[in-house]
Amino acid sequence: MQKGLFFLTLLAVAGVTSCKEQTKQATEVVAEENEVIENIALVPEKWINNRVAKAKNKLQGSEAGKVIWNAMEAHGGLSKWYGNGALAFRFNYQPLDGKTARDSYQVVDTWRNRAVHTSVTDSTAKFGWDGKAAWVKAKDSTAFAYDTKFWALTPIYLFAHPFVLDGEGVNLELLPQATYIAKTNDVIKVTFDAGTGDAPDDYYILHFDTDTHLMTAIRYIVSYPAYFKDGGHNPEKFMEVGELVNVDGLLLPSELKTHWTVENGQPGEYITKIEVTDLHFEKTLESDFFDVPEGAKILE
Repeated sequence: MQKGLFFLTLLAVAGVTSCKEQTKQATEVVAEENEVIENIALVPEKWINNRVAKAKNKLQGSEAGKVIWNAMEAHGGLSKWYGNGALAFRFNYQPLDGKTARDSYQVVDTWRNRAVHTSVTDSTAKFGWDGKAAWVKAKDSTAFAYDTKFWALTPIYLFAHPFVLDGEGVNLELLPQATYIAKTNDVIKVTFDAGTGDAPDDYYILHFDTDTHLMTAIRYIVSYPAYFKDGGHNPEKFMEVGELVNVDGLLLPSELKTHWTVENGQPGEYITKIEVTDLHFEKTLESDFFDVPEGAKILE
């Protein structure tokens, strides 16, 4: 099992790299407090306050970090992100060239980085990540005609910026402001330390409205070694952030549109439609909700 799977870095057609440090931090806090949490959807407020204070202190130390912190605040705040419970949603990923679509209901533990997906057509077909292993449970191999190990946590890292940038190994660079849809945007380039996740050569270029601090677009490359065995990456892509919806005080995108990036960092050909619906937070979950279910296959 690769060390960065719980962040699942970038998928071949659209994705992200994040930090293994987030799960490490959560594990250390649990061990330090030595408390038993029966409702795994929620975590103690003092844990969250400690983590948010560390993130704020780090981000406020640079001009690029201040842009990210301001964006977190504008989108509802890191405290709500970790304190609202487990995030549930339907993620419908539709390549416009007819390639394999990915459409599932999912519940994600934002604190411990675990996930369970359920097929939209067969409620008995599921896959997920329990924090240590990827698994799938389905009647036949046609239930999920894609890499479920890689996809288990990928959706949350596609649409949950800027909240997924509070861990270690994340480098932020302030780029010149840009104009997007006739508005001035602050622009931040995100790169990663060697050994961070499965594809540390990935980068993102995040656009935030200078006035509102809300995210407007994401540019990125995909360098995941499983897809680029000889190194390299795909051409840069440009993801438009669609309408933001209020989900228990957090502003999250309900739609993403992926394009190829063209001249001057603008969107070109429209290639993938992503709909994010049924967004809500689960306040109560059984203690074994994210465990590998009986009869599931562990993915190597």
